[in-house]
Amino acid sequence: MAQLRAPADEQRQQEALHGVAAGGNESSNKKPRAGLCGVLRERKVVELARAKRRLVEVPYTATLAHTANALLAARVSGVAVAAPPGHWIGAGGSMILESDPATGAVRKHYIGMVNMLDILAHIAEASDDAEADGEGVDLDRRMAVPVSSVIGHSLEGLTLWTLHPTTSVLDCMETFNKGVHRALVPLESSADNVVAVDLVESAPEYRMLTQMDVVRFLRAHGAERGGVLSRTVRELGAVNDAVFAVAGGTKVIDAIRAMRAASLTAVPVVDAAAVGSGTETLQYGNGQRAIETFSATDLRDCPVARLQPWLGISVTEFKRKVAEYRASNRPVVPGADATDTGTPADTPAGAAVATDDEQSEQQQESALVTCSPDSTLGEAIGAAASSHVHRLWVVDEEGLLCGVVSLTDILRAVREAALGEDRELNSIVS
Repeated sequence: MAQLRAPADEQRQQEALHGVAAGGNESSNKKPRAGLCGVLRERKVVELARAKRRLVEVPYTATLAHTANALLAARVSGVAVAAPPGHWIGAGGSMILESDPATGAVRKHYIGMVNMLDILAHIAEASDDAEADGEGVDLDRRMAVPVSSVIGHSLEGLTLWTLHPTTSVLDCMETFNKGVHRALVPLESSADNVVAVDLVESAPEYRMLTQMDVVRFLRAHGAERGGVLSRTVRELGAVNDAVFAVAGGTKVIDAIRAMRAASLTAVPVVDAAAVGSGTETLQYGNGQRAIETFSATDLRDCPVARLQPWLGISVTEFKRKVAEYRASNRPVVPGADATDTGTPADTPAGAAVATDDEQSEQQQESALVTCSPDSTLGEAIGAAASSHVHRLWVVDEEGLLCGVVSLTDILRAVREAALGEDRELNSIVS
């Protein structure tokens, strides 16, 4: 199901990316600093965050099934978990509080984030336990546990990150190139200008800023990237040579176990015979031909009611069924609560129709998106942003796998290249 965006929201998104404030004027009358590094230092994360929709969250008492439905309805890969203040210690020791804008009284405490990998880890553990007891997986029982019990099952979920609204995009990239995929940004903050994880923050409203938001910002500022844009991903060291893959005939539950053990949210599906089971399902993909991608997005888009019978089918068959389900269901529309899975009763019928762009994005999320080692950084950024994927599989001249480029790799390469360019510029000036 697709999340429709109102025209005003799309306009705000474009204005934030291109540096135009809500009133239609340039966000700053100051002359921007030269080069990409200057742009990244001048622009603040709050400018990107203001264009985002309201924070998608679930209460700490929500079941995993409820949380999975929220992820599916809102078409996001992670949600914030909210609890009453004063009863919890947040992930990583954080204290991220939402306060009343009028009185300043604390209304809720964000105790962590839960993404699909946390849920996959929980399912994998259930499978391991059931296999040890010689029983089948009771998925209904496992999905009935409170979401608060699975916070931290994945590496990223161990800590809840926040970024001060005046943090520069450049500093944000330093956080994101360490593997952090998302962070909360308060639209207003009384805290000092710091970037920290163990931050005591209280604000009336937050937005979720992701790696993809920064990549789209970089795509919108192609002119400022200068020489960085034309350098290849291999030259910049953005390619990870090792690729782990699964065969198309691998059972879904075995793929989930393997992904959980390796902390992977996506793997290429290769045209090869399945090997092993459980965590032994992964095989080296280098030199093999990828046919599609199996990712957390596929599992997010599978309705909870159908996940149990589909765990035992092959990855290829699972992706076909999920694609059919996507095509046969109506999208979520603006105004729907993040936990809804359908259209609000008061929504006009015409508003529930997805645009061509949204349907295209929905199809692209699970598509196989590739690049070559000689693709430029600009081409990699464009492919990732337009296809809404978090990694590009690198293939050689024969179309065989030889590496992977993730958004983390892209942001690290851009930041290091921009800083290097800035140092050269300063040395010339001095």
